[in-house]
Amino acid sequence: MEWGYTVAGLFVGIMVGMTGVGGGSLMTPILIFGFAVQPAIAVGTDLLFAAITKSGGIWAYWRHGVIHWNVVKRLAAGSVPASLITLYFLHETGVSEGQHADLITSALGVALILTSSALLLKGTITNILHARVGHPVVSALYRVRQDENHKAVATITTGAFLGVMVTISSVGAGALGAVILLFLYPKMKGVEIVATDIAHAVPLTAIAGLGHSAVGTVDWSLLSFLVMGSLPGIYIGSHLGVKIPDTVMRPLLAVLLLGVGVKCLL
Repeated sequence: MEWGYTVAGLFVGIMVGMTGVGGGSLMTPILIFGFAVQPAIAVGTDLLFAAITKSGGIWAYWRHGVIHWNVVKRLAAGSVPASLITLYFLHETGVSEGQHADLITSALGVALILTSSALLLKGTITNILHARVGHPVVSALYRVRQDENHKAVATITTGAFLGVMVTISSVGAGALGAVILLFLYPKMKGVEIVATDIAHAVPLTAIAGLGHSAVGTVDWSLLSFLVMGSLPGIYIGSHLGVKIPDTVMRPLLAVLLLGVGVKCLL
């Protein structure tokens, strides 16, 4: 079984290295449906797994000066309190005793479907917004990002939403957060969106993961085997990623996540 965990870590590491997406989106469902790990333990363990596997990215992006720390602070102002409140709720209502398995699985399904949609429809959503610029709802959305105060509130609110989703399902801080940032901060370059998203995701997943550890829903032995496989996986994936077109990999990953998300809800 231990080697199975290491192989799972290797596979997810390769996917993360190739696409930048797939840590929580793939690992948590693999643990729940592939290894029959209790949902709460799968989520808690995966949160720390994600924090470890993506932490090196912060250092690399920081050295290149592409992280927008003011945006990270806004996101964290919403996500950290939301995560702590969610952890308190889970702890007080017996998550360590196996409660909320259905809630966690359902939240995971919703998060995976939203992430899949973000991957598949990112360009389409942008085109629709441009085409419907005169629509009252679209106009209101554009006004939000044009006013700095409204944009700050929207960013904090986004962080709060991500904090809840990530703490319950371990999914949401990657592609979903990046799409929202892309709309709110259109002047940011693609690499700056990714860097800022990761700079927020790593401390959020670390805080949420340590919170899960405090309430007894982290399997440290399982975590060690996952990390053992993921580190060489990310190295392999980063080299494969430059050879396989992003236009091929992302749709395939999105369809896979959509299928798993639907399974979680059935």
